[in-house]
Amino acid sequence: MPSQTALPCLLMRGGTSKGPFFRAADLPADTATRDRVLLAALGSPDRRQIDGVGGAHPLTSKVGIVAPSQRPGVDLEFLFAQLQPEKDTVDTTPNCGNMLAAVVPFALETGLVAARGDTSIFRVLTLNTDMACDITVCTPGGEITYEGDARIDGVPGTAAPVTINFLDTAGSVCPGLLPTGAVRDTVTVEGEGFAPFTLGVTCIDNGMPLVILRAQDLGRTGAETVAELNADTELKARLEALRLAISPRMGLGDVRDKNYPKMTLIAPPRAGGALATRSFIPHVCHDAIGVLAAVTVGTACVLPGSVCDGVAVLPPPEADGTRRVSVEHPTGEFSVALATDPNDPTRVTQAALLRTARALMRGEVLVPASVWKGHPA
Repeated sequence: MPSQTALPCLLMRGGTSKGPFFRAADLPADTATRDRVLLAALGSPDRRQIDGVGGAHPLTSKVGIVAPSQRPGVDLEFLFAQLQPEKDTVDTTPNCGNMLAAVVPFALETGLVAARGDTSIFRVLTLNTDMACDITVCTPGGEITYEGDARIDGVPGTAAPVTINFLDTAGSVCPGLLPTGAVRDTVTVEGEGFAPFTLGVTCIDNGMPLVILRAQDLGRTGAETVAELNADTELKARLEALRLAISPRMGLGDVRDKNYPKMTLIAPPRAGGALATRSFIPHVCHDAIGVLAAVTVGTACVLPGSVCDGVAVLPPPEADGTRRVSVEHPTGEFSVALATDPNDPTRVTQAALLRTARALMRGEVLVPASVWKGHPA
């Protein structure tokens, strides 16, 4: 009997994330076995992930699992899995908008769907939170292309655009868009290694649960580098204490072993955008900002009374009523097109954005047969 099991996969870049993509049918149906396979494939737990294909960073310790859908009006179903280099956890509760950008290219590459002309639109259901979106890709001559003029910060060069129009992202993990019932909360936090502090936060979930707070309220500028923030142990201790304190009020319970909510520092813009951000995911400062985190921050910017009020610089609405909110991050900016109900400014009616993706490698990832022997012949 072979000592290893071969699993067909494509290594894909989606936005500013990267990881192996699998067809659901090629993985174990049993969740516990599937998770052991994914941990073995990426090489977790190990800081370097030296015995797997993981990239030794949360942004490159991600997995996409895709299947054709039998649900009316839905083309593809996507399950995102977040792994961590040094942990033996596989978290399928949050979404990932970056990896989502690679779903349709992967499905076209593997024959799960066929192109629909020079431009193809597919409806994708993210199983993590039952979030639906329409994804548009370029398929000239009936083939997926990665060549184009679209550019996103955090990725070198240009590529073909992948447009994602989210259909309903409010309350993806939390009970609703504003899970505490308020657009702004005041929290007092105590913990070891720092003095008690009180500050205002906005707890919000429009695709990704976030706790948004002003950098100045923690004595920071919001212009610090990623390296500076990752070395700031006092700040990280305060953010984690705040995260644990506020999560029950968001309906999330004990999040000690969860990757959410993300903690997002905001500050006035410095490069012509709406505001500057530093996003923790949740214990490491993001080199950029996640897709759905950007959508959620942008949403907070257009909600009257949020902590973004007085910080964000918003452009006037466009002719169709949408606002293009430019969210600055450590390596550039991320623009989100948002629209709200004129009669209810807390109801988001549109959230659209631009990403790019590329297939990087095609083949088989090998896992020890002691982890899984594969499907019966």
